[in-house]
Amino acid sequence: MASGDPVVDKEVLILIIILFLLCLVAVMGNGFVVVALGMKWFLRRTLSSYNKLLVSLGAYRFCLQWAVIGKSIYNVLHPTALPYDPTMQFLNFLWDFLNSATLWSCTWLGFFYCIKIANFTHPAFLWLKCKVSGWVPWLLLSCVGFSGLNSILFFTGNQILYRSYLRDNCQYWNVTGNSIRSFEKFYFFSLKLITFSIPVGLFLIFMALLLISLGRHTKKTLLSLSGFQDPPLQAHIRALVAIISFVTLLTSGFLALVLSSGTRFPLQEVKQWVWQVVAHLCIAVHSALLLFSNFKLRGMVERGCSSRCVAC
Repeated sequence: MASGDPVVDKEVLILIIILFLLCLVAVMGNGFVVVALGMKWFLRRTLSSYNKLLVSLGAYRFCLQWAVIGKSIYNVLHPTALPYDPTMQFLNFLWDFLNSATLWSCTWLGFFYCIKIANFTHPAFLWLKCKVSGWVPWLLLSCVGFSGLNSILFFTGNQILYRSYLRDNCQYWNVTGNSIRSFEKFYFFSLKLITFSIPVGLFLIFMALLLISLGRHTKKTLLSLSGFQDPPLQAHIRALVAIISFVTLLTSGFLALVLSSGTRFPLQEVKQWVWQVVAHLCIAVHSALLLFSNFKLRGMVERGCSSRCVAC
């Protein structure tokens, strides 16, 4: 690092360390999901539609955490690196693709969960219930397509800014670069708000339908049973709490992700790292909830922990 380069603030450095630790937690959780379900898929040559969506989400999140770690390390080592730097362009493209793929995977997982579990009697809903398992490969493919389109839009914006930067021959971080930075903030914030709102909005609709269905069923169960200690009622309450937790975490992560797009020169703004930490905290917690809400995966974790205890 050159002597004239800006020094990383202590607050920013602490936030980067916290972000790094959260990424490692998410890497371990999602890595376990991918390995466990991937081995099952490889050995049995088949996997349920729900688990295919789950392993896809785990794989995208696993790669996303490493992309965030790599991008953070590069930002610390090269604090004045512009978004037009070839390495930064590659890391930003990867980050944009994996973030979008993660959101779309969550959306289709919520869609599948809603169709399979919600208890509506409308003919269209019953038709979807019969067809949705066969659509899973197309849902997985659409994640790649939508995410690729999203990444191309971000990359195109970077190229426009790069040409403006070369034409005006201005320093990005100085006053002379304010017009470029204003366009940059407007373009990337608007693009993230639009492209990320679509999958999150669909996810919220699916979860709202599922909550309505489970709420009605819980009410009927409560009227027909003697108290809150009945196992069927407890199962419905646990499902409602889990869904509300998923909705809260995904919405919080989405808001933090959008708010963190206010700048592409992160070491100058502490708030950008704060939102990054919040977004990846939500990812880490949501990954843990998905892992431990799956009985088979939770059983594998418990067996692994018990075998280690016996070995010790």
